[in-house]
Amino acid sequence: MSPPVFIGSALCVIGFCIFGGLYTATASEAFSGLQQSISRSFSWYYALTVTVFVVFAFWLMASPYGRLRLGPPDSRPEFRYPAWFAMLFSAGMGTGLVFWGVAEPLYHHANPLFAEGGTPEAAKEAMRYTFFHWGLHPWAIYILFGASIAYFHFRHDLPLAPRSILHPLIGRHIEGPIGHGVDILCTVGTLLGVSTSLGLGAMQINSGLAQYMDIPLQTNVQVGIIAVITLVATVSVVSGIKAGIRRLSLINMALAFGLMTFVFFAGHTIYILETLVGSLGIYIQKLPEMSLWVEYTKNTDWQATWTMFYWGWWISWSPFVGVFVARISRGRTLREFVLSVMLIPTLVTFVWLSVFGGSALHIELFGDGGLSQIVQEDVSLSLHAMLEALPLAGVTMMWATLVIVIFFITSSDSGSLVDDMVTSGGHPNPPRAQRVFWAVSEGSVAATLLIVGGLRAIQDASISLGFFMSFLLIAICLSLYKALRSERNMTRVGSHGDFRIKPWSQQPGDAGEPGP
Repeated sequence: MSPPVFIGSALCVIGFCIFGGLYTATASEAFSGLQQSISRSFSWYYALTVTVFVVFAFWLMASPYGRLRLGPPDSRPEFRYPAWFAMLFSAGMGTGLVFWGVAEPLYHHANPLFAEGGTPEAAKEAMRYTFFHWGLHPWAIYILFGASIAYFHFRHDLPLAPRSILHPLIGRHIEGPIGHGVDILCTVGTLLGVSTSLGLGAMQINSGLAQYMDIPLQTNVQVGIIAVITLVATVSVVSGIKAGIRRLSLINMALAFGLMTFVFFAGHTIYILETLVGSLGIYIQKLPEMSLWVEYTKNTDWQATWTMFYWGWWISWSPFVGVFVARISRGRTLREFVLSVMLIPTLVTFVWLSVFGGSALHIELFGDGGLSQIVQEDVSLSLHAMLEALPLAGVTMMWATLVIVIFFITSSDSGSLVDDMVTSGGHPNPPRAQRVFWAVSEGSVAATLLIVGGLRAIQDASISLGFFMSFLLIAICLSLYKALRSERNMTRVGSHGDFRIKPWSQQPGDAGEPGP
């Protein structure tokens, strides 16, 4: 265990929860105001930096450094590709994609930015911006954290912790207050993000169950849902990645893709295919414009409410997803890493959005309609409302609920493992007792804030942390570029044995050696 990081993280989380729980109104006003101020005042900054992150990720894949293997030259992947992809996709998107895959297109269709609401043109705009928010940009953000930590851990034997990514810039000082601060920031962001998602998810699951089962919409039911998810997540994280997280992720991906296949054939299949191809074409054509567009000629707060909110959310989750994906990626090349963590998940996401969002828009445009009104009233009911319009609604709604629950479990157990690894000094296989501590902590924080009504405040706080983490991501780009430039003998670039320690990785006074 790393006492400074463990104790510091625990104290910060306790402080956030006390403030959000006992002074709910004040905390909500403060954190919401901070989050809105950042989104409105720094939209230009978010638009520019996140675009740079996407460009940097493509450069990693296309450059000669893409052949570098994350580990020795003879190392091979620890997990088969299906299991690896299932784990990284479950951690990266998870439940959010299940809910917003239906809700966001419907919301944008009713309240578009550049078209008249409820029209076919609004449907095109809705899918374009939904693709944008869930496409390349979030995965590029995850790649920066994941690729850098995997590179420094597997090629340079540095701890599997966020502090390691700064080694080329500050050297041995990663073991001091700066390194502790970075690890604490990432640990707190991970726990608060997963906890608030767990609490809000319990409310969403309860809303869905109340629609078609005799289950009341009550706080004690939601606490019970959190308890069940936490229990299963604890068993999963204690069992380890191979026995627990891997199996749950594979099961969940099979269930999710099975549900998607059913909706694809039960819905209007031709319209779904047209939505996928047409929206993909518009996305590719408009990507540069959407990436750098800033709402300076309109005063609607649309960009702050949607795009900037998403960018802050994805950045705040990047330490969690990045560390976890790094942990399971030993033996992959950088090019394979970027391809599999950015391009392939983006395409899978687009298919999912086209199937569920396209089906919902078809019902709204050519069917009985009414889905947009449901989304305006309660976003958590959007998926179930769409499934009600298809055959076997009772079965598919239960199926969807099971997918949502397992997605929450995989997010919780992955988040617990990440917090445990970081607070244990970057050990890839931390003690089981600490795994239980962090898993139970996530559930306890979620249940406590749910009871006292402080979930929204803490969610705004975790998203606001994304703004400060963005500076860390900029440092990651500089650090990883500096390290890669130090790789020698590029004619044999993939050979771990060719690598030589450079000045960035050994500062004057380290290990008693003279400086360069």
